[in-house]
Amino acid sequence: MGNKISVASPASGQTRDSANPGSPAALDASKLSMTLAKTLKPLQPIETLRFGQSFSDHMIVATYDPEIGWSAPEVKPYGPITLDPQCSCFQYGGNVFEGMKAYLGPDGKARLFRPDMNMRRMEKSCARLALPPIDGDVVLELIKRLVNVERRWIPKESGYSLYIRPTVIATRPGLGVTASDHAMLYILASPTGPYFAKPVCLLAVSENVRAWPGGTGGHKVAGNYSPGFLPQRAAAEKGYDQILWLFGDDRRVTEAGAMNFFVVVKRDDEDGVDLITAPLDGTILPGVTRASCLALASDPEFHEEISVRLHPQEMVYTMSDLAKWSSEGKLLEALVIGTAVIVGPCNRIGYEGKDIVIPGDGMGPVGTAIRKKILDIQEGRTEWKGWGVVCA
Repeated sequence: MGNKISVASPASGQTRDSANPGSPAALDASKLSMTLAKTLKPLQPIETLRFGQSFSDHMIVATYDPEIGWSAPEVKPYGPITLDPQCSCFQYGGNVFEGMKAYLGPDGKARLFRPDMNMRRMEKSCARLALPPIDGDVVLELIKRLVNVERRWIPKESGYSLYIRPTVIATRPGLGVTASDHAMLYILASPTGPYFAKPVCLLAVSENVRAWPGGTGGHKVAGNYSPGFLPQRAAAEKGYDQILWLFGDDRRVTEAGAMNFFVVVKRDDEDGVDLITAPLDGTILPGVTRASCLALASDPEFHEEISVRLHPQEMVYTMSDLAKWSSEGKLLEALVIGTAVIVGPCNRIGYEGKDIVIPGDGMGPVGTAIRKKILDIQEGRTEWKGWGVVCA
């Protein structure tokens, strides 16, 4: 399998909390052991990379037992994991994950983009599903260790990165309908390139919903995703790339596929443009890229850089609003936002048998400026408010 570099001292990789010997052990990055692969995989040409299709040589795994706590985490060769078929992750979907990217800067250093936000969201997602508690700061340290081990997998070309997928799954054995007091953390790494090769077209859907008040739409849990696959397939059969999720009798605009959604609208007072997205009401995922777009849009320094005054608006808006803005010539851009895509253009939205066409052939000036700024920060060409975190 691999070459063992270091081994955690407690038996079976388990250790109790030394500060509180009677309590379950906390996850501890200092106890990380490494079993490195004997043979490394060849790197793929970057033009063949597809999102989530190839993986690096190693992964990190740790497990939680209610009596002992977290095991010593281990870097080990990438491969299958073994689980009992009665585990609650299979039966009741107690699974959460995060999506992050590591970029290689011009100084040769690997960087993550605002990873503290991912870790706080992971902690909240685990709490929402009543999974065992996990310390996001420790998970982040483990991610940095994995990135440094897998450094050769980070593409050097702009727009390419090493996608990181930390995942926590419920592993309680038994079919009882109850919260899982067992869990597994694993962290995967996958080299990836641009998510969309062209502007996306969306089909606005109201008969199915992605999330609802009081549900889990504001958390990154696995159960939010698979119910969207059937509407997505139906949209593809009609010639659309993704779903624009609507909610309520008034057809409120929420998200696009698994991404946040923004529109750029010309203001009546001609004082720049509004950058509009739905508010965080519990049905919207608090995306890291979403928050970054809003922060840039409210920053006078960024306005000066791009010579455009932006007015970020987190507000409820409907398909009727989109249609009205479009008919009045005020709808300038529509953008899909997320870790995988960063910022991508939408060129048309299908609704009730008609298309709302977004002007332009690709990304507009606002989307282009925001994407460039974020990518410059991610790839280490620009330092901005500590958003780029070196994997030291």
